[in-house]
Order: sequence, then structure tokens, then C-alpha cells
Amino acid sequence: MTLFDNPAFEGHEGVHSFYDEPTGLKCIIAVHSTARGPAGGGCRMWPYPSAEAALTDALRLSRAMSYKNAMADIDLGGGKSVIIGDSRTQKTPALFEAFGRCVEALGGRYWGAEDVGVSPQDLAHARTQSRYIVGLDGHPAASGDPSPVTADGVFRGLRLCVQRALGRDLDGITVAIQGVGNVGRHLADRLHAAGAKLVVTDVNEAAVADVVARTGAKAVAPGAIFDAEAEVFAPCALGGAITAETLPRLSAKVIAGGANNQLADADVGRAVFARGMIYAPDYVLNGGGIINVAGEIRALEAGGLFDPSWVEAKITQMTATLAEVLDRSAAEGRPTNEVADQIARARLAAANAARKAAA
Repeated sequence: MTLFDNPAFEGHEGVHSFYDEPTGLKCIIAVHSTARGPAGGGCRMWPYPSAEAALTDALRLSRAMSYKNAMADIDLGGGKSVIIGDSRTQKTPALFEAFGRCVEALGGRYWGAEDVGVSPQDLAHARTQSRYIVGLDGHPAASGDPSPVTADGVFRGLRLCVQRALGRDLDGITVAIQGVGNVGRHLADRLHAAGAKLVVTDVNEAAVADVVARTGAKAVAPGAIFDAEAEVFAPCALGGAITAETLPRLSAKVIAGGANNQLADADVGRAVFARGMIYAPDYVLNGGGIINVAGEIRALEAGGLFDPSWVEAKITQMTATLAEVLDRSAAEGRPTNEVADQIARARLAAANAARKAAA
């Protein structure tokens, strides 16, 4: 199968592969769209079983970023980078410096930040080689780690969905969180503070133990999280958690989490809707981090300071957009993922048309 035959290709503007022999870096940077601005999206490090699997993930994540940034109404297109490797054993400062040179080679067409398997500390090394690395500390425009802001947006949207589905707030609600990494652990803290009961899992046992110690959560094995008795299922790990096989195991009335590409395919979205569950489309719900990053890029480009109030206004607007998606889904009798896709595609088409008219 060639790149252009990949089902996830979907009109990408550019797909760039990089190899650095001294460090062993194998990296793919996918740029789906720059219609709204330079492509923005995180860097993921994962031990993909093949280069083809890494490519497919990069393509899917990159397109999701185009949709996410459009729905967040920020001046960024969609892109994503993936590093093939085990983040637990193969990280080195030199590897991330090499990654920074890859980003720099694109000349500002892509801005990178953290994602699964990559920390702000890792990207500090990349930043020494490229100004197009963001989500860090140490300069006047810096926005810092975007994970808490992503979790904040997920928390707000999850609470909205619970109010819609159950007519109540979070106090006493049980939330099953799949994945307590950078975003999931911050979400767990917010939910615990709001009075929710938690069931958590992660392949990282130390991360689970940390959340359990702080929140009193119940820990379960990764495969058992789908069977947890909970009103809310919050996928915060890798994508594709909701499948034809896992969906019937959920007792939840709400699916709302921080992971990207949570639905295995569109058919699963229709099945979720048919079961009377509320699904918060992931790229509408989890845009807080990229909004924070966009605030940093905005400040860098203007030579000014990071403005938290701009970020707060955009996250408030993002939650209102989720409410619009839920309203249209109910009024039109359509799954929320289909409604959100339609809105995102319309925004991208309008941006493309404006770019063509300007040219």
C-alpha cells in the first residue's frame, strides 16, 4: 500500500519522514491542513509495531488536529509528529535535539508540543534546535505544560454532558478513567475535588498508585475498565478505545475523555447514539491544550507576553461549541460525531475558500 492509498491519507498537504542515524531517531511529521494557519499538534513517542502503523497513526492524529483546531476557532491548521520508539527506554537528549532539527527543517509549517510518551522536559532539548517547539517554560511568551489545560477543558465538557444526560452535577457520580498519564491524572484531581468517585486504570502501575493515593480511586486492570459500574467512561489513553466489542460492556451514560480518535469508526458512533448515550466528540472536548499552545504561538509571533485571559475565553467558547453539538444532535436525531465532523469540515472548507480568494 502506498502513502496515497492509505485510508487515513484524506488529502494531507504533506507527510515528512526523518531518520537520524547517530541517535536512531525515526520520525514522521504529518501536515493535514494549513488553511487556518501553520499546522499545530503534539509529538507522540510510541513503540509502533511497524512504520506503516506509525504512518497511519500520524495521519489520523493530524487530521483530528485540523478538526480540533477548527472547532476551537484558533489560527492553526492540523499536524502531528510521531517518533517510533519506546519512551521508557529509548529517550535521550540527543534524540530530541535531532527531533528539533526535523521540526526546524519545515520552516514554521509545523509547530510541535507534547503528546503521549513525551514530556516538556524532553521537548526542552528539541527547543534548543527549533523555535517551533512550544508548551514549555523559560521565556516571556511561554505557556507551560498544556496537560492541565487540556484536563480543564475535558472536565468542563464532561460536567456539561453529565448535566445533559443525568440532570445532575458531578458530586457522587462515578467516572471510569482509562489512562492516568499527563491529562488523565489532572482530570482525576479535578473530578475528585468535585465529589466524583473514580475507577482508574493504566499500563503504568506507578501512575495508578499515585492517583489512588491522592484521590482514593479504585484501581482495576486495563482490560477491566470497560466493565466498571460508572455513569461516565473517560478514555484518556490511546485512540480506538470504543469499538463494537467494548461498547456493549459499558454501563456509562456518558463517554467523555481526553484521548484522541476514541471511536474505532463512524459505525461505533452511530451505535453509541442508538444506545441513548452521550458522546462528547474528542476533538471538541480535548482542545484546551492546543488552545494554550496557540496562545504561546500568538505571543511569540507578536513579540509579546502570554495572555491567560485569551486562553480562558477560548476554552469557554469551546465548551459552548460542545453544547451546540449536543443541541444539534438532539434536534436532528444524529450522532454527535457526525454533527461535529460536519461543522469542522465546513470551517475548514471556508478557510480553504478564503485562502484561494486571497491568492
